[in-house]
Amino acid sequence: MSIAKTYTPADVEAKWYQRWQEQGFFKAKANPRKQPYSVVIPPPNVTGVLHMGHMLNNTIQDVLVRRARMQGKEACWVPGTDHASIATEAKVVALLKEQGIEKKDLTREQFLEHAFAWKEKYGGIILEQLKQLGASCDWDRTRFTMEPELTEAVLRVFVDLHQKGLIYRGIRMVNWDPQSQTAISDEEVIPKDVMAKMYHLRYEVVGQDGQFLTVATSRPETIMADVAVAVNPNDPRYTHLHGAKVRIPLLGREIPVIQDEYVSIDFGTGALKVTPAHDLNDYELGVKHNLPVIDILNNDGSLNEKAVLYVGQDRFAARRNIVKDLEEAGHLVKVEEYASIVQTSERTKAVIEPRLSMQWFLKMEHLAKPALEVVESDQVKLHPAKFKNTYRVWMENVHDWCISRQLWWGQQIPAYYLPDGTYVVALTPAEALELARAQSGNANLQLSDLRQDEDVLDTWFSSWLWPISVFDGFKDPDNADINYFYPTNDLVTGPDILFFWVARMIMAGLEFRKDIPFRNVYLTGIVRDSQGRKMSKQLGNSPDPLDLIKQFGADGVRTGMLFSAPAGNDLLYDEKLVEQGRNFCNKLWNAFRLTQGWEVDAALPFANSTAVEWFTAKLQTSLAEIDEHFEKFRMSDALMTVYKLVWDDFCSVYLEMIKPAYQAPIDPETLRHTTGFLETLLKLLHPFMPFITEEIWHELSERGPKDFVCVASWPKQQPVAGAPELLARMEKALDIVAGVRNIRNQKGLGPNKPLTLAAKTDDAELLQTYDGIIRKLAALTKISTVEAAPAASVAFVSGGAEFFVPLEGQIDLGVEKERLTKELEYTQGFRESVLKKLSNEKFVANAKADLVERERQKLADAESKIAALEQSLAVL
Repeated sequence: MSIAKTYTPADVEAKWYQRWQEQGFFKAKANPRKQPYSVVIPPPNVTGVLHMGHMLNNTIQDVLVRRARMQGKEACWVPGTDHASIATEAKVVALLKEQGIEKKDLTREQFLEHAFAWKEKYGGIILEQLKQLGASCDWDRTRFTMEPELTEAVLRVFVDLHQKGLIYRGIRMVNWDPQSQTAISDEEVIPKDVMAKMYHLRYEVVGQDGQFLTVATSRPETIMADVAVAVNPNDPRYTHLHGAKVRIPLLGREIPVIQDEYVSIDFGTGALKVTPAHDLNDYELGVKHNLPVIDILNNDGSLNEKAVLYVGQDRFAARRNIVKDLEEAGHLVKVEEYASIVQTSERTKAVIEPRLSMQWFLKMEHLAKPALEVVESDQVKLHPAKFKNTYRVWMENVHDWCISRQLWWGQQIPAYYLPDGTYVVALTPAEALELARAQSGNANLQLSDLRQDEDVLDTWFSSWLWPISVFDGFKDPDNADINYFYPTNDLVTGPDILFFWVARMIMAGLEFRKDIPFRNVYLTGIVRDSQGRKMSKQLGNSPDPLDLIKQFGADGVRTGMLFSAPAGNDLLYDEKLVEQGRNFCNKLWNAFRLTQGWEVDAALPFANSTAVEWFTAKLQTSLAEIDEHFEKFRMSDALMTVYKLVWDDFCSVYLEMIKPAYQAPIDPETLRHTTGFLETLLKLLHPFMPFITEEIWHELSERGPKDFVCVASWPKQQPVAGAPELLARMEKALDIVAGVRNIRNQKGLGPNKPLTLAAKTDDAELLQTYDGIIRKLAALTKISTVEAAPAASVAFVSGGAEFFVPLEGQIDLGVEKERLTKELEYTQGFRESVLKKLSNEKFVANAKADLVERERQKLADAESKIAALEQSLAVL
């Protein structure tokens, strides 16, 4: 059999992915004979391409799904994409601009044709990229949040919630994104630290010549929307202005001075300009004092005719110009810089405008209470549990959800306006017409008399239904898939959308299925660079995941990402991680090649029973640890346990124990066990490293048409009698080997230079049992027991026994004596420092018992080492 000398990922990854798909291994269907395991993908935006966060998130999902499949469960991983209303519309608008087409020149239908064409061309890119990563999704189940069935589900839910009185329409202060020209939710607003300016402006007091009231504002461009100046009624500086009026600088319009205890006496000048159209707190003051509302901004953030001045100018250009004009007119007292926070749009990065707008809202209090209870009671478990506190704070302070967006790409709100301005809500236009006729009493109303609401629903209003809608749970609430696969098992996502998406899916599940949507939520950290910055294209600090796959292989990248990705904690990415992943692949490949290069002699007896017994115990003990890590969602720990089992225990120890001499044969029993061990290790590694494990699985022996490691049985724990004692005894033997190897390194002796070992020990049985293993691993010609140290030998202590390596003729004894003397002096100093600590009565009395015990152990170890060093010096 010809086996490639080196493992080349590019030669095998596409091959095995195609074979898996051809065999239908990723497909899932309701099967009462099997336990279901289902996961829904956090649907990436159709605008997206694979980034480092996707790599981490989808690798973790694939690890869970592949393991469940190997456990014999009906594993179903549902893929799909989100229509991403704001982001996609922005992409399409930009593309049309490049073609010389403006959105305003198109009808809604024409624009949507362009948008769907863009989606068909670019929207599936990220899903194809996930295949290169090895994602074992059931691609036949791929869903899209704006496909007809899912759109119908969204509209059904809107109608249902409106009928329940939970959806309402009203004028509220919303977060307005002037770039995308739509309202966005609180969760889509990102605060940004900036250095801002506070402008102190003089407002002339009407009827009091030469008297001015100074007001501090960070937004001088909004003074044209002022309707009052407010002062605290208890502020002695302004009692003479109660009932007075002031003139707005430059504009000259008179506005009243009002009194309200909301105004802080100690902040700024103690006088607050009131602009209800452009600040939430000012709006509430305006409602309280029955003040008018003047909105001076257009949808795009430019000033409209109501501003009178600077009409048509962008808000920030108007700010620069008005400050200049205020200064020239003598109304600018001073400008101060201060640290501030501006609210920006998550999608466009534009500075948000608080704006009064007619919008649709969903009442959240009714939905939030049960969604909080299921997390508090661990019916839905968050991993790590620390995020329960964050979840609780959000849910206890939930606001009504602004669900309407001023866009065309999305599900259009199913509200239809009658000629008299009233409206009806219905699933279809035909139903709307029927309701409109009944509501108005006009049987002659036609569909052309009705006008559907122009707005679309927030993207999250479709994705909050995802675990139900992907199984067609709204179209057919009693279908086989929804009854079998819902609730899903695990959700893997980021903590940044814990409220955005996770909480809302829980609300939707409880409201529409009367059941939770998933049992576990694994919250990944954020992938950051070595400086701790979040990886992003804008910063240019994020490698292209596909380039990494080309360079290091998908398995190398997958394991590299998971080496240091504990749940809920950020991953500090370093290319050395994926290099380590690639090196692990190479180590595994070389171990496989080594075992395949041995000749077998059937006449040889089973010579490695001790090594086989030990690795059997080690394998079973590690399997118990791995299963426990998976149960507790400690994915990185599970990987590290497998990694150490393969690299350290199997490759570096076991194979060295059983490896025959150069060109010598091996006995068939040892090879049989070794092949069995390797098959078990391939199974344990497969969820993490699917491609190389499948390649080795098929190279290892002839396989049947359905015999793939992809669907092999996950190893079951089979406890080994006396395993703890067996492992402890081998650990002692390996510690002796390490002691000899350490001496070789210290003395500059080659790894294969023949040496002998003398032991002063009460455990002669250990040496007898492991004689062959110790001699082989430590390259020794003989092990003997002695009563005293041999001449010219160097000693080390292991397991309470003393061991001596005779060095006469091997090294310069004078140099060795000098080295031992220095080490003795250092160890004696260390012993004195420990003795000093233990002689401190306060330390012994107040320190934890285990800490005191550790210090005592240090003392015992130091004294053993000193005795050995003194004896080595005496021998020399």
